[in-house]
Amino acid sequence: MAVAWIGNRETLLRRAVEHAAMLLRSSRCPVFSLDTDIHGVRAAIGLAERIGAACDHPRGASLAAETALFTDKGAMTVSPGEARGRADLLVLVGTMPEAYHAFLADLTNSVPDLAEKGGRNVFRVGRGRSKGLPWGGEAIQLFVANAGLAATLAALRAQCAGRQVTIPVSNFGRFAEALSVARFPVFVFSGYSADALALEMLQGLVADLNRRKRASTLHLTASENGWGGVLASTWMTGFPLRTGFARGFPEFDPWRFDAERMIAGGEADLHLWISGHVGGRPVRKNGTRTIALARTARAIPGAAVTIAIGEVGADHPGVVYSARTGGLVSLRAREESDLPTSAAIVHAIADLVSAELPC
Repeated sequence: MAVAWIGNRETLLRRAVEHAAMLLRSSRCPVFSLDTDIHGVRAAIGLAERIGAACDHPRGASLAAETALFTDKGAMTVSPGEARGRADLLVLVGTMPEAYHAFLADLTNSVPDLAEKGGRNVFRVGRGRSKGLPWGGEAIQLFVANAGLAATLAALRAQCAGRQVTIPVSNFGRFAEALSVARFPVFVFSGYSADALALEMLQGLVADLNRRKRASTLHLTASENGWGGVLASTWMTGFPLRTGFARGFPEFDPWRFDAERMIAGGEADLHLWISGHVGGRPVRKNGTRTIALARTARAIPGAAVTIAIGEVGADHPGVVYSARTGGLVSLRAREESDLPTSAAIVHAIADLVSAELPC
């Protein structure tokens, strides 16, 4: 089975690595998109530091909104285990990534310790097609006609504080009744469908509620690999993703180092795209050359170099961030394959680009 391509032609892995290293050496403004396990992210950030690249994630906008919430405003959060064991009122804010549907099914259907009637009340903020949840069960909808998620949360916060609103939130009476008897309400949120303003408004609502009773939020990140990258970048450089090294030291700027914006604007001349999942395609505009490390059986269209890598937990063991536990977890391979890890390929490229990586 072929594992490496230059253009759309199969080649030896060694030659693909050499060609990738040559492209990186000649690049004046490279940008990396990192969607891989912790070891792969560490290796890529080490390489970025050596060659002056900027680091981001394919879902960079969503992760930037989540990051800004914690770095700029702060947030009240609980662990998934505490939410499962104690939350007698669940409020789902916006749309949740499909990767969490099994976890949310267990969360909404299990019985918390604090529930007096043996179950949870479940509400959903935002307009949906029906009151049914994608993973089964039902939720009472809280929405404002023709309003976005941030505006709906603003109206909900205002009504909870006893203020008047132009258009009231649907089903607010039922929500207020459930809230009045709840011992521990938890709002489940993700940057997947909520922008920075919505996330900030949600935390304001929770802060208001905490003046009268205990309430908190559960963070289900827009991308588990992405949040793992945020954490790894922070402990390595002091800054989360959207950090660049063009001036020889780490600089954090969510606008300047937005990979998609850099490529669309013609600022980046080389894109290293790492994805350990099947599906997805790198951004390719304005003639930007692409090096793709992906779980694929064929060359990525338009990529100068494609190298097939394995998936953590499927092809090889590794360490990833898990929103279901709120921390890093070690995964075993379901069935180990000969596909290399992203970290191994990045280190092989780095050996031909510069000196030994710092990690």
